[in-house]
Amino acid sequence: MKIAIAQLNPTIGDITGNAKLILEAAKKAENLDAKLMITSELSLIGYPPRDLLIYPSLIEAAATELEKLAKNLPSEIAVLVGTVTFNSQANEIGEKSLFNSAVLLGNGKVKQIFHKRLLPTYDVFDEQRYFEPGKTSDFFTLEIPGKTSESLAKIGVTICEDLWNDAEFWGRRNYTCDPMKELAENQVDFVVNMSASPYRVGKQKLREAILEHGTNRYQIPIIYVNQIGGNDDLIFDGCSVVFNKTGNAVYRASAFAENLAVVEFNPAKKDLIVTNFESLYLAESEDEEIWSALVLGVKDYLRKCGFSKVVLGLSGGIDSALVAAIATAALGKENVFTILMPSPYSSDHSVKDALELAENLGITKQVIPIGNLMKSYDNSLQDLFTGTNFGIAEENIQSRIRGNLLMAISNKFGHLLLSTGNKSEMAVGYCTLYGDMNGGLAVISDVPKTRVYSLCRWLNQQAFNNNQNFYGAENLLITEQQNIIPENILTKAPSAELKEGQKDEYSLPSYEVLDDILYRLVEKCESLAEIIAAGHDSEVVNKVIKLVMRAEFKRRQAPPGLKISDRAFGTGWRMPIAKKSHL
Repeated sequence: MKIAIAQLNPTIGDITGNAKLILEAAKKAENLDAKLMITSELSLIGYPPRDLLIYPSLIEAAATELEKLAKNLPSEIAVLVGTVTFNSQANEIGEKSLFNSAVLLGNGKVKQIFHKRLLPTYDVFDEQRYFEPGKTSDFFTLEIPGKTSESLAKIGVTICEDLWNDAEFWGRRNYTCDPMKELAENQVDFVVNMSASPYRVGKQKLREAILEHGTNRYQIPIIYVNQIGGNDDLIFDGCSVVFNKTGNAVYRASAFAENLAVVEFNPAKKDLIVTNFESLYLAESEDEEIWSALVLGVKDYLRKCGFSKVVLGLSGGIDSALVAAIATAALGKENVFTILMPSPYSSDHSVKDALELAENLGITKQVIPIGNLMKSYDNSLQDLFTGTNFGIAEENIQSRIRGNLLMAISNKFGHLLLSTGNKSEMAVGYCTLYGDMNGGLAVISDVPKTRVYSLCRWLNQQAFNNNQNFYGAENLLITEQQNIIPENILTKAPSAELKEGQKDEYSLPSYEVLDDILYRLVEKCESLAEIIAAGHDSEVVNKVIKLVMRAEFKRRQAPPGLKISDRAFGTGWRMPIAKKSHL
């Protein structure tokens, strides 16, 4: 029996469009002789729908579209679709009104419904806000072609987190029940997992370790199907995978791309085997993985929000250089508009570096000097500022002038403004509210400064090797042995250039030190004592922690950023603004 894996890119709330994606995939799967097709979690609505779920009209529209989809599907294939369903007993017994469900469609109707049992409420997940957990772990049966009518495959259904509670794997129990164990006790032939698992660096290794452990422990094959695409701050990498009953991966889907593939259930061996698929390209390094995620995140954010072009400020620094390269790879050079806004404090080499970068990428550039605007501000504030020294207020005026110019261009031409600040700066508040923080998307706000350098060096290496196989390469002007990011951008000391002779290192620790402290504080949740014990100077650690805590009000007003780490300054970060640190 052939089973199709539909790794799709749904749009949140686009129920009709998502149903069309599922229907088109089902028709292709039928042509491949598949008898079952599996989609991802909430594939009909898109994940995560968040507070769209409080609108009854959305739930009713999903129910109507599900019925239409069931009637339109090819008659020879059953399809598992992710959607939400009403909890009919909610008002009587005081439960949530919705289930996160998997619905089996076949022969023009809804044949069976399964409910997600384990509802994650951590990091970016908040499913207990909306859903009632399912009460049982269930399965369905499907007739095996070519066999007698009594020859049925027994298929267990799980939804995402349902496979993440193996106490043997984690060394602890995270939930009161274990759906995989219950399905094993029901002696299912294989398990499907419909997932919407957001990307972070290295996450696929963890997913596969969990799946390998489960298949080894229970000797039951697993088909894991994940969605792809960018939805707000979250990026979904796909990477659907199939493990046979001995714990070996027999199929891996490509990362960051839609995909339809077929595997086969062998009833004699009671195992899953590969049928027909091409060898698929996967990222070879963390830098390539992150690059692909960010390019997809930018591409989908614009497409799903109704934008086609972007504008950003080019400073001649490494952050704006990386964002410009990512945007070009995602959208094409004709859709990226850059503005250079030199001040009297801008160095000649910064302007030269910015112009060279724009030339290397083939993107449009415009120079708007801001010296006269700075003088206008000085004149307007002269009486009020008399008797004070030049300081942060005057420095930030320059950034806010640039931010206003960029927003004016965004408003005038309908381009989305991309913010170019990195995670290190966002963490310690080394950024200007209503200035360089302006924008509709903060592309690298979850990328530490040291990783920014690493990504730029990786990109240059691809160009040096004339590599055309990485994500978005077709939109870049790759010439053999020629850097995309100018070498001077990589080697010069980073500076905001808001006053004479300014360098980042005069205000902050070296980025190697800062990024390690931030990783321990933000992602590992280590205390002051633990970070110092790791070898960091106590005075430096104290300073960094104070900066992080003080900058919370800035981050709360920042544009959404693309998540690539365990803990980003986004929907999963819920730190109070008015607080006293206990670290």
